[in-house]
Amino acid sequence: METLLSFIELIVDVWKTSSFGIGMEKMLVAFLIFLSFAFLRGLFSRFVLQRINRLAAKTETQIDDLLIVALERPLKFFFLVIGLFFAVQYLQLGGLPAVIAEMLLKSFVAIGLFWFFYAAITPLSYTLHNLENILSKEIVNWLVTVSHWGVILTGLATVLQIWGIQIGPIIAGFGLFGVAVALGAQDLFKNLLGGISILVERRFAIGDWIEVDGVVSGTIEQIGFRSTRVRRFDLVPVIVPNNMFSDHALVNYSQMTHRRIYWKVGLEYRTTSMQLRKVRDQILKWLKDDDAFLSGPQPPCFVYIDSFNDCSIDLIIYCFTVETDWETWLAHKDRLTIAIKEIVENAGTAFAFPSVSIYQEVQAQGMVANPPVDMTVNKEET
Repeated sequence: METLLSFIELIVDVWKTSSFGIGMEKMLVAFLIFLSFAFLRGLFSRFVLQRINRLAAKTETQIDDLLIVALERPLKFFFLVIGLFFAVQYLQLGGLPAVIAEMLLKSFVAIGLFWFFYAAITPLSYTLHNLENILSKEIVNWLVTVSHWGVILTGLATVLQIWGIQIGPIIAGFGLFGVAVALGAQDLFKNLLGGISILVERRFAIGDWIEVDGVVSGTIEQIGFRSTRVRRFDLVPVIVPNNMFSDHALVNYSQMTHRRIYWKVGLEYRTTSMQLRKVRDQILKWLKDDDAFLSGPQPPCFVYIDSFNDCSIDLIIYCFTVETDWETWLAHKDRLTIAIKEIVENAGTAFAFPSVSIYQEVQAQGMVANPPVDMTVNKEET
């Protein structure tokens, strides 16, 4: 019986002074205090936040809706911090545990505040979209990214300062390290400057069709700090360092206002002057009557008899389509091709193709036995 009483006394002693001189009873009450604030967090989310969401949904702007959604998690986190604060206050810690608990609470408060700022950046960044007329969309995205990293680094420095870690020597160390890295990472900084110049000068944007001679041709998918991802027309992605766009001539086809068609059409030499005029005038009339083509004077649209070639009389056709989309342009070019074919056939002439004339002369006993024979061999160009 005495042994059992001794065991019970041991349990009671452990219950009263289980950890840091705090009894299990106080720790259990502190835990219940923390759970109560966790429960209040659920009620706040269910009733208050939902009510605010319904009110925000009635407004015309979408910024308040996005802001409430973004700040929901930081607000819930603050309920847990408040619960932890009251639980620690109830425990009435002393000595080293009190110091550690205080620094933890300060750290959690700092994390909550900077989390709040971090979450608010993205919804508030929509107010910067009005600047896209001055700055490109990519620059606005970069500003948002820099703001995010600025909040993260500032929050990290604040937490380190709370724990007594001086950030000045760390920054100085990073400065010396940065100088050492800069000497061996000149290409990296060159690419970074190239990326900034791309966005500032608006050389291209996401979705543009660009071509860099000898480097790449395709559609821009992503513009990064160091490199740009281009999707070639065979659907293969190419990662191009940004300095390549600074060191080479760049053609941005997406910025063309209209798309050009420039052809030389060869007609047979048997074509009469009247037929030439008819073909020329009817092609020009067809272009001017079709709304898909610009009729000039800017950009120009003309059809002229250009030159006497080796095997043909050449007409030059120079015009622009209204649409710049490639597939639409191909459809207009297809219609123009069929129209030219019909015009040439209706005029009673035909298209020329490369040909070679061979003259054979047969002589017998110093006299011409037979007159020259004209044998024309036609060779169609494939």
